[in-house]
Amino acid sequence: MNWHPFLQGFRAYLLLERTLADNTAEAYLSDLRKLVQFLEIRQIDLQPQQIQMSHLVDFILWLNELGLGARSQSRLLSALKTFYKYLLIEDLIHEDPTEQLEGPRLNRHLPDVLTYEEIQRMLEAIDLSEPQGTRNRAMLETLYASGLRVSELVNLRLSNLFLDIGFVKVTGKGDKERIVPIGDEAVKHIRLYLESVRRLHKHIDKDSENIVFLNRRGRKLTRVMVFLIVKDCALKAGLHKTVSPHTFRHSFATHLIEGGADLRAVQDMLGHESILTTEIYTHLDTDFLRSTVMAYHPRNKREGGRL
Repeated sequence: MNWHPFLQGFRAYLLLERTLADNTAEAYLSDLRKLVQFLEIRQIDLQPQQIQMSHLVDFILWLNELGLGARSQSRLLSALKTFYKYLLIEDLIHEDPTEQLEGPRLNRHLPDVLTYEEIQRMLEAIDLSEPQGTRNRAMLETLYASGLRVSELVNLRLSNLFLDIGFVKVTGKGDKERIVPIGDEAVKHIRLYLESVRRLHKHIDKDSENIVFLNRRGRKLTRVMVFLIVKDCALKAGLHKTVSPHTFRHSFATHLIEGGADLRAVQDMLGHESILTTEIYTHLDTDFLRSTVMAYHPRNKREGGRL
């Protein structure tokens, strides 16, 4: 499978015939490279002329599952349609597989994706003068830095924190473990919580001794409690979106993908059962994941953090 000549020809078409700016043309190509990555991951060895509408539907639904926002899906669909219009013009295809292609109907069910500024407002709305505020800030930083599910957050273990090297080990669905990079901001707030709040607990429940985030009684937090904490932070930040812990997960994925991160890295960090294989876990390149988060996560780019 070699799409390079087609992408190069498409780039020339955008610049010369459509007279688009370099940045705009590169945005189109970036979206098309996501399709190429999808085909490689699914081991679908097809040239552009061989792609059917069913392949493109699967691709868009897959991006939807990763958490790509509706606006970004619409932009990507526009890139696909423009690319296949170019192939028609060049007489490289006789039928356009994107002609009847529409965005996934699941769009209306997608949770809201927060902007980086909205996440900042939520984080800054937390009162750090209160012990529970220090804990809550650490939890929200962790959710956004690593894209954890709420169940993975409440079950996060002290023995699975590798803060010195910027990683946490997570147990996801089906008891599958994965390694996820975590940025400096999250590491800083986790350490602050561990040193100034958690270690001062007078009593910690025996079953929760290895759990990172505890309630006032020294027990593991419930999923419901995390939902309430997140909703309260959104309310204090003046947000009018439906915000849940999963919103942070979607925002994590969307911000990385929109920033240009490699899809393999994002899917692996999310731990999606439907798009991950045992082989991907076996050959996980932690340096690659760490560099992905460092390069494309807004918390690191804007805060100047390092992993």
